Amino acid sequence: MSIKSLIFGDKVLLVIILLLSLFSFFPVFSSSSYLSYVIDGSSPIFYLVKHFIVILFGLLLMMSIKLVPHKLFKGMSIILLPIGLLLLMYTLSQGTIIGGSAASRWIDIPFVGISFQTSSLAAIILITYTARYLSKANLSKTKFKETIIPLWLPIFVYIFLILPSNLSSALLIFGSLILILFISGFPITHLFKMFLILVFLSTNFFFLARAYPDQFPNRIDTWISRIENFNSNDNLDASYQIQRAKIAINNGGLIGVGAGKSIMKNHLPQSNSDFIFAIIVEEYGIAGGSLIIILYILMFFRILVITHKAEDKFGKILVSGLGIFIITQAFTNISVATQIIPVTGQNLPLISSGGSSAWMTCISLGMILSVSSSIKNKNDKK
Repeated sequence: MSIKSLIFGDKVLLVIILLLSLFSFFPVFSSSSYLSYVIDGSSPIFYLVKHFIVILFGLLLMMSIKLVPHKLFKGMSIILLPIGLLLLMYTLSQGTIIGGSAASRWIDIPFVGISFQTSSLAAIILITYTARYLSKANLSKTKFKETIIPLWLPIFVYIFLILPSNLSSALLIFGSLILILFISGFPITHLFKMFLILVFLSTNFFFLARAYPDQFPNRIDTWISRIENFNSNDNLDASYQIQRAKIAINNGGLIGVGAGKSIMKNHLPQSNSDFIFAIIVEEYGIAGGSLIIILYILMFFRILVITHKAEDKFGKILVSGLGIFIITQAFTNISVATQIIPVTGQNLPLISSGGSSAWMTCISLGMILSVSSSIKNKNDKK
């Protein structure tokens, strides 16, 4: 592997990724005090070292994926589609409960002591598979019934396996796929028909879950509670997370209280993951929070540039799909911390503490950089 091969691709996107990754050590180290002194008594240094290992491995993974010709991802999506299906089925039946959550979203990886959230991998597989289908199909002549088996069946099977334990991820993945289909020229009438089918299936699922609550422990009630308590001060116990996040943001002011000086990090659960943006604003102020938002906007802009420059249809759709998912996840996390939307449980990409989620983000970015590398290679040959 040469140095030249490593720097191929969109250098601006690489710089943005590195900036977000390097900055993440400050809020993760600071916010880990809740886990250290309230949950398990470990030293914050332990979580800092853990985060360093996660980020380092993730970046190595990203650079390795970057070297793979992106056209190979087409065939890999076919191979991985049944593997992802089996992992989701196993997770739904045998998944691990973490942090007291009633949602079994993780599976334990033997011998390494790491839990893996399979929905993150499922998102990449499904987006890549959809990009492959759209790159091969003649959308102007494709009838709706011809899309049911090769396109919609895998999407709905994946989504309905994720939905019982992780509604926010299911909605995020499905919303990203719909947007990909729309910008790729998928017929609006086909999308409307599928919307009606989705409403029918979701309604039936809701009533089925309500009729058999033991099969879906606490999830329907949790979803309803989060919506009912959104923007409500009537039940402070139910909305304590968002209330404390708002206090943290209010404490931050314009320039923040200073690195490591957050007060609410010791009172806000998930302060190192789901609500890390609130801790960032408390410590670095509106200025620091705005800088993070600007970096994500710049990332989105660079992804649009790569999409525009990509010469093959699969590359264009793949980059736009993965980019939409990453950026949507980022602004979902920010929107939860600022009480724009109800609590969802989505991490802040490249910043939140975590393992599998961070690695899947790095894999996605590696695939995007793979497409940008092919553009650079072609330009060099010219």
